[in-house]
Formats: sequence, C-alpha cells, structure tokens
Amino acid sequence: MPAEEVLLVPARRHAVQDVSGTASYREPQEAVRLLSYAPILETTRRSFEGFVYNLETGGRHTYLANFAAVHNCQNWQTSQALRDPGALGEPMDVSPQQLVDIAERHGAKLVATSYNEPLITSEWAVDVFKQARERGFTTAYISNGNATREVLEYIRPWTDLYKIDLKSFRDKNYRMLGGKLENIVNGVRMVHEMGFWLEIVTLIIPGFNDSDEELTDIARFLAGISPDIPWHVTAFHKDYKMQDPDNTTPQTLLRAAAIGEAEGLRYIYAGNLPGRVGRYEDTRCPDCQATLIRRFGYRILEDRLSGRGRCHRCDQAIPGVWLKEGGQ
Repeated sequence: MPAEEVLLVPARRHAVQDVSGTASYREPQEAVRLLSYAPILETTRRSFEGFVYNLETGGRHTYLANFAAVHNCQNWQTSQALRDPGALGEPMDVSPQQLVDIAERHGAKLVATSYNEPLITSEWAVDVFKQARERGFTTAYISNGNATREVLEYIRPWTDLYKIDLKSFRDKNYRMLGGKLENIVNGVRMVHEMGFWLEIVTLIIPGFNDSDEELTDIARFLAGISPDIPWHVTAFHKDYKMQDPDNTTPQTLLRAAAIGEAEGLRYIYAGNLPGRVGRYEDTRCPDCQATLIRRFGYRILEDRLSGRGRCHRCDQAIPGVWLKEGGQ
C-alpha cells in the first residue's frame, strides 16, 4: 500500500558488510521524494532470538525485517527474501499504521527495526516509530553501528534503544567485511553520548575475534565509555552459507565474560547457549550480587526488577529502560 509522501534526507554511507556477507548502503545524494516504501516480507508474532536484557519488554516483541546478505545469518529465510528462492515467501506491502496496528493487536510493548542494516531505511523506521510512540510503544534499532551523526540526530527523537553488533576490535577484520573499525567505534561513542539506551553484542567466532587480547580490548573500550553498558557475548554457529569454522563453545563465552568483568563491566551476558553459561544468563545487582532476573535462554523464569528498576535487596538503581507499573 503506498505510504504518504515522505522526504528522503541526504545521507552518507550508513552500513558495512556483515560477517562473510553484504549489507546495503546509502550513497550521498540529493533529497528525493518517495511515494512508497520497500516491500515487507512478513508481519507475524514470533519469539525474539537476540540480546537486549536491560530493557523490559514484558516477554513479547514485534520486529520489522529488512533485507541483508549475511552468509551466517540465522534469519536468512527472512533477510534473503528478495535474493534467495529458498526463503520463506514473497514480500508484501504494508503501511506504518498497519504494522503498529498488528503490534497493538498482539499486545506487544516494543517495536524494533532489524535484520538488514536499519540505518539505510531510517525514514521508514521513523514513520513507523512516530505512530508507535503515539500509542505507547518503546522503540529500538538493532544495528551494525556504522552511523553518521546526521542519521542519529534524525532518529533520536523517536528511538529509545540502540543495540550495536561490535563484530571485532581489529581494523583488518572490519576491512575484510568492507568497513572500518574507526567508524564503528565512533558510532558506539555517539550513540551513548546522544542518550540512546545502548547495549553491545559481540558474536564470538573462533579464529576471527576470540583471542584474549581482542576481547580485552573490546571490554576495555566499552568500560571506558561506561561500565554500565551491557555487553552480550554470543556463540557463532554454522548457518546458511557459512559452514566453518567450528561452533563457539560455552567455555569461550565464559572466558569472554570473565575478561569483561576484569575490565570493570557491570552487566555481562553470555547468550544463546541456554543452561550452559551459568549465572551469565541472568541480570544481577552489581553491588550485592542478588539475582534480579533469572533466565533460561530467552525465557524469563523469575523477574524481581521490572516495574521498579531497583535491586529488591539493596535498593541499588539498575540502569536500563524499565517500564512503569501497568506497562507504560
């Protein structure tokens, strides 16, 4: 369905290639006017397989999917809808209002843009987020962090949460992926400086970014910005067109988490290996170590934090985006 006419603001390149794959980017251009948006593959209620823990969502999430070429993408059936005949199905037309209607109908509390690099479709995201905000939703970007200040200023009034995939802390690795480490580092700093709630995910890939030295550099960099930035270390698994190297082990995630703690980070999560990483699935008070949210994978087993944002034992404030009682 055609959308209202929208001004497409001039933009520099906003996205880099993903690990062993390609994400689209925007070239510099004059402002142009669009009469419709890109097609949408799917609108559905589904479980969220991702890592944002210092954000209360009440257990339900609504995602907007873009399209990216990522060789190890676990969501390739969606992200490759326009490229791979093995994907789920044909895209469909949908308006921002329809998407927010769907989220509301399913009782979701959060609307996010992800899967492809959402910075390259920020006009679309803002149009959706404006309507979502009016109806009380929290909004989020899941991004590679290769942002310009201009685009961050454009989305900031309508975006609460910003999760960045920090893929490596070696420039040679980022150049292999088509980007520059400096751009990502600057993006992380700007997102924090501008007041988004920021969380970082590092997918640990054996032989690519799993050395003690590199993990220490990542943790030290984040702690230097703020020790309260949550750092999620997650396990690579063979998927789509990337069938090597070996899958990441729980021991590697535990090693990374210990490095993060040694560098002063206060909220570290080892993800996507349920039941195999001990206390690093949970949210704990950094002062008294009380367990505030207990998890098994993506399932919340016990929650003594949401609705108040403070430790139930010592009353320490826990940084994050915590909804008030009643879900507002």
